[in-house]
Amino acid sequence: MIVNTDTAAAASQNALGFGHFIAQADFVGKSLLVILILMSIASWAIIVIKGITLVARKRRSEKFLNFFWNASSLDAVAHEITTHGANDPFSHLTIHAIHSQAHHARYGAAKLEEAGSSSEFVTRTIKKVLDEETTRLENGLAILATVGATAPFVGLFGTVWGVYHALVAIGISGAGTLDKVAGPVGEALIMTGLGLAVAIPAVMGYNWLTRSNRVILSKLDAFAYELHTFVSMGQPLASSGDAAPAPNVRPGPGANRPRAA
Repeated sequence: MIVNTDTAAAASQNALGFGHFIAQADFVGKSLLVILILMSIASWAIIVIKGITLVARKRRSEKFLNFFWNASSLDAVAHEITTHGANDPFSHLTIHAIHSQAHHARYGAAKLEEAGSSSEFVTRTIKKVLDEETTRLENGLAILATVGATAPFVGLFGTVWGVYHALVAIGISGAGTLDKVAGPVGEALIMTGLGLAVAIPAVMGYNWLTRSNRVILSKLDAFAYELHTFVSMGQPLASSGDAAPAPNVRPGPGANRPRAA
């Protein structure tokens, strides 16, 4: 008799759970579940892709900065970027700044967007590139923020909907004992857990990527100031005219930060 009771309890527990909840859920409940699954896939895809891109971008940036500060001239820097391409924010900013200075030196202020001195034109170019890099780094973060903010409420709505239908079914059957109520209500609470499971990684990923982007943009902004100084004080590229050679860019003795020789 005891064996039969244990067997019946085990069978009752197996009858309840996530699978049973899905089987009993209506169109609204299943739609909310699909929405949560899509949110989770989108957030994890963004976190993984942008995480890999962030690591690769950081490695390429460090490699370029090491080359830049040890280059013999801005001509050498421009040649290196032209040969291997601008694969990181720092090289992208550098080549645009160099080209803008050379363009202004060669053609002057031929159009309204080129008005002003060479230094002002380079400054506008640098600001434009900084805005482009900021937009590129922040791409996709709005989705993570949206998922992190809305997923718990989507799960909560699914829970409320499930509890409502569970209570209606219990009321129709007339069996209002605890063992009859706990199962359906507990199943409905699964949606709340799913909502949290979707939202927590999205929020953590958003915070991590936001902080990493802030660090990169801070370094890029500091580098832009140094770059503007070198480009404005230097001469146009050798290919753009018979200007004097660009200044050497080498680290000063006993200093970690390079200076113009």
